[in-house]
Amino acid sequence: MLIPFEMDNIVSNVLFDPLHNTCCVYDKDIPKMAGFTEITEFMERLPIQKALTNQHLVFRSHIKLFWEKATYDETNKTINSVVRINGKEKQIIITEQLVREVINFPDDEDSPTKFPERMVKGCLLRMGYNGPLNNANYLKAYFPRGYKFLNHSVVSALSHMKGGYDVMRDYQMNMVVALC
Repeated sequence: MLIPFEMDNIVSNVLFDPLHNTCCVYDKDIPKMAGFTEITEFMERLPIQKALTNQHLVFRSHIKLFWEKATYDETNKTINSVVRINGKEKQIIITEQLVREVINFPDDEDSPTKFPERMVKGCLLRMGYNGPLNNANYLKAYFPRGYKFLNHSVVSALSHMKGGYDVMRDYQMNMVVALC
């Protein structure tokens, strides 16, 4: 079943802020990064390092044109759109596997995306989290310095949040647990 996207809903929900989904910089030559040597070395080995650090120029007009004709195919779990490239119409099909290939994720579609709550909380404790564990959100302030940096990188680069970068939700903590 094809479900059309409504451009009005997308425009109202997506704000193009230059700080939204920013890329992370792990340059050891920056003086402020001197205290983060161990965590930056760890983060350089992460399988999602490319997703955290690569930045690509994307024009709003291209995004708008893509979503104007985009449909979601529930059966195949793909997003389909037709775009005009050099005067010729071309069909674009986006799959989960394509996204994995483009950002070099080493896992496959059968890999877990969510862990049991008990496992996540156990990992938080091993990471040194000293805040309340029974809240819906976790605060970066309750993590040791190195893990604050890791959490900040995940929230800044891989989150759809438009603000409130100190708060981490359960799906974000699942990302951090998967990395750790």
